This record gives sequence, C-alpha cells and structure tokens, in this order.
Amino acid sequence: MLENDPLANVLYIDLSKRRFWTKRREDLFKEYLGGVGAGIKLLEEECPSGADPLGPENAIVFTVGPLTGLFPLASKTVALFKSPHTGTLGESHAGGRSAIAIRMAGYGAIVIKGKSETPVYLAIHGEKVFFRDASALWGIESSYTVGRILREAEPGSGMRTIMRIGLAGEKKVSYATVVTETYRHFGRLGLGAVFGSKNLKALVISGRRSLPVKDHSLYRKLYRKVWDEAVDSTLMKKYHDLGTAENVLPLNSLGGLPTRNLQASRFEEAEKLSGERLLEAFLGRRLACAHCPVGCIHIAALREPYEEDPYFYRTRMISYDYEPLYALGSMLGISRTEGFLKLLDKIETWGLDAMSTGVVLAWLTEAQERGLVSEKETAGLKFSWGDYESYIKAVEFILRRPTPLYEALGKGVEYASSLFGGRDFALAFGGNEMPGYHTGPCAHLGYLIGSRHSHLDGAGYSLDQKWPKGKPLTPQNAIDELVKEESWRQVLSSLVVCFFARGIYRPELIKELLETLDISLDENELTKLGRKILQEKFKFKKREGFSFDKLRIPRRIFETPTPLGILSETFFEEALRYAKALFEEEGI
Repeated sequence: MLENDPLANVLYIDLSKRRFWTKRREDLFKEYLGGVGAGIKLLEEECPSGADPLGPENAIVFTVGPLTGLFPLASKTVALFKSPHTGTLGESHAGGRSAIAIRMAGYGAIVIKGKSETPVYLAIHGEKVFFRDASALWGIESSYTVGRILREAEPGSGMRTIMRIGLAGEKKVSYATVVTETYRHFGRLGLGAVFGSKNLKALVISGRRSLPVKDHSLYRKLYRKVWDEAVDSTLMKKYHDLGTAENVLPLNSLGGLPTRNLQASRFEEAEKLSGERLLEAFLGRRLACAHCPVGCIHIAALREPYEEDPYFYRTRMISYDYEPLYALGSMLGISRTEGFLKLLDKIETWGLDAMSTGVVLAWLTEAQERGLVSEKETAGLKFSWGDYESYIKAVEFILRRPTPLYEALGKGVEYASSLFGGRDFALAFGGNEMPGYHTGPCAHLGYLIGSRHSHLDGAGYSLDQKWPKGKPLTPQNAIDELVKEESWRQVLSSLVVCFFARGIYRPELIKELLETLDISLDENELTKLGRKILQEKFKFKKREGFSFDKLRIPRRIFETPTPLGILSETFFEEALRYAKALFEEEGI
C-alpha cells in the first residue's frame, strides 16, 4: 500500500454521543485489501457477540476497495452489519456514487455505532461530519422525497451520495433497504431496518481527495486496458442493451423461472415481462454507476393519467432488472407489465427489498388458498395470482400492521410460516428469501451454504447450466465448486469490483493493477486470501448462531422440476453433511 493512501483511514461515528474520529488502519487494509475483507474484521471488532440487530450495539460498516476511484467498474460499496432478518451476517452491495464518494471523502471504511436520541441524518463532507436534525424528515414515507429534499439541503452536487430509508426502514421491517441515488439499493438482509433502529434517516457523503498511484504511465496504460475491454466486451454489451432482464425468456425456456410460489418453473406469459418487451414499450433511459462505461441500469417510464384530470399525464421512472421481474412478476403470476411496474414502484418508494417482498406475498397467496390464513387475518384482502392491486394493498398493510399476520410478514417468510404454517412452501434459505433461479441442485445448495444465502455468493445457477464436462455432479463436487467460486468472489468484493465485470478482472490483471498501488499479490496469494476472508465471514456467522444443522430445506424445491430434473433430498442431505465437515476442517 502506498504511503498516506486514504484507503487506510477509517471514520468512526458514535450516534449516541454524537462523536466522530478517524483511525489509520494500515494493518487491516494491507492484510485484507479493503471491501468485504476489511469490513468483516471491522464488524467483528465493533459488533459484540450476541448483539441485538436492532439495538444500539449493532454496527454498520461501509467499505470500499483499493481500485475504487481508480479503475472502471470498481464501483460498489459493501455494507456489513448484523442482520435483523437472519440474526447472523448481513452483507449488501450497492452501486451508484456511494463508493466514489466515500473514497473521495478520504476513507476506506465508515463505521456507525450507537443510536441517536432523536431522528438524525449524517452529512460527511471530507474531514467534517455533521449531525443534522432529521425530525422533519422522519415520517416521510417516500425514499424518493427524502432524496429530493437532501439534494437541495446539502452541497456536493454531481459528486455526493445520498443514502436514505423510507417508511419500511422506520418501521423496522426486517428486509427494509437503504436507497442510494434513487435507483440503487443496499437490498437484502435489512440494512434499512438497522438505520431505522438507530434513528438514522439518511447519510450524505462527498469529498474531493486525489488518489495516489505508483507509476502514472503504467496506471494510464492499465486504465485504458480495462476501459477498452469493458466497452468492447460482448458480456458488457448484454448488460447495456437489455440488462439482467434478458434472463427472463432463457430461464423460462429452460424451465428454471420460479412461478406462482414455485408451483411451476415456467410462466406462460413470460414474454410480457421480458427484457425485450420492456425495451420496446417502456424503456425511458439507461444510467451507469459512477466510473462505469456500461450503463446497465434500465429505467422504465410508466405514463399514467391524473385521476382528477385524465387529459394530463404523469410519468414515473422505475428501475427494473431480473430479480424484481421474477419476484414481483412470475412469482406472483403478474403478467401485466403496468401492474408489475406499479407494484415495484410502491416497494421502491417505501424502501423494501423486492425479492423478499415478492416471496412473502407468494407464500401469503398460497397460504390463503390452502386455508391457513383467513380474510380476517388478511384485513379483508383475498389474494389471487396476478392481482397486483391486492398485492399493493398488502405491502401497505405490512407497513401499517393492521393484524398480527402483517406484523409477522414484516419479519419475513421464515418467521411468518413458523406461526401460521405452510413451511413446506415457504421459500427461504438460511432465513433469506429465495432468488429467482430454479436451475438445479447447485443453485439451491448455493442459497443454503452461501455466506449471505444469495445467488451471488457462489453462482450456483451458473454451475447448473455450465457444469464442467466430464466431471460428475456429486454432492461433494457441487460443494467444492460453490466454495471455490465464493472464495474468489471475496477477492472481487474486497477490491471492490462489480460482479458483472468478473470476466474482465481476472487474476493476472488484478495482479498488474495492484502493482500500481505498491501491492504485490500473485494469483495463489489472492486465492488464499479469498478463502481466508470467507472463513472469517463464517466465523462471525457461527459466533452469532449459524449452524449447518439448523438449515431448513423447503420441500417445494423437491416437487417442482428443474432443467436438470427433480431434485433429490438425499443429494442435499449428503451435500450439507459434506459442507459442514469441510468448514469444521478449516476451523470454523
């Protein structure tokens, strides 16, 4: 690491005492690079064992990496915290401007602890930290409105990031998100609820630091190399043209698109939710994260007449990609594109995770069909697949909580099904709702054993479709491949590099890029570091109660065919035994 690199600066903020201070942590960033590697160690230090996820002792850690601000597509911020949704590790990544803003403010990490007595928002402008009164913002339900107000109130236009919560975060829904730059999110696992528990409405960050490099000539050469590959890459073109919404039709054709709470794996009206359909009829604009040439953020323009004057129209701009299309589309049997966009808009406005919300609503629909919940418990709502208007009302009830059922739904499908039944079709893995891939055994095993129970942990959906030729698919081989991929992704998440660019940021290129920062790590050392970081994450999870023995496998995944056929319970049981032994062998 170069001398005086601001990456080693960690900003600590105590909301309870309204204090802040900075420490140099060169030891931490030299050993773990940055991002998730440094972040998991900071979380371990700052979040005491057994802490209440919604208590003042829980810590929020934001981290960036050594490539942030220097190279294209190194544009993500990692957030780490104890999850109120699962009770163990919370980890969420977001694009937008947050990573660049943190780096330009002069920090590699920001640690937020304690709880403010009154609503507050933090304004971090370089070395200055301001505790602003947010009493007037508290109670504003829309994350969009909060963003508009803060854009007027705080300096740094064009450079700053504005992170904020909506009503879901204030209400501490366990899968509430933090919205940043309107169309990006720290989704999954409930960071928004942790913000709400600390009376923290928003976080504004800006700065104007310059970043050191060892050899300017070499830096310019390597920068051009990364830029050209990103612009010329066929894979990057896919993300620009249709985005991940391109996945809808191929997955549906394969029979891997979860439909109506995974009662089926093909949706007969998938065409209406496809990336092609959205591009043709609704695409309003494309956006890119800071320092990214790709522009993978697709914004739909939904034009609607005003109720009081049908001759005039308003246009809502709504960001979409594959996961919301699955969770709020096929999973709920919604085929009307306008209905999907209206539901998504409400969820984004209030600050809920789209995947978790969709899976919760899908379970609720089937639970009512089976007589497990009554109309009295649903506050008079009767659900049917595709009825987006009832789903919008249900989302509002999750926030307003008119009955105990909706209070339970605000804690996720794992919790709700434990009280009302229907666990066989409650699609949660390790407490986190299912992502949109029913492609085969590797996808579901990845959800189970991944450090955050996400499809992005070990990319099991990709393994199902591209299993190495000539290699038998056994429980042991599946786990080995998943752990190998997840280990390497810890390196990418420590740099911090967008996973869409994983084909560009190969080990040999990473080695060259790090040398411009006076960091020397070869492929073998990087691989070992990735495994070490993964071990640290599981040590934290184990400390907070995670156990392979406690994992519940939803029976529904064994009932609905995948592209690789019906899944075997025996295969999964053997795989989990092997995974447990593997991690125990590594001292976890």
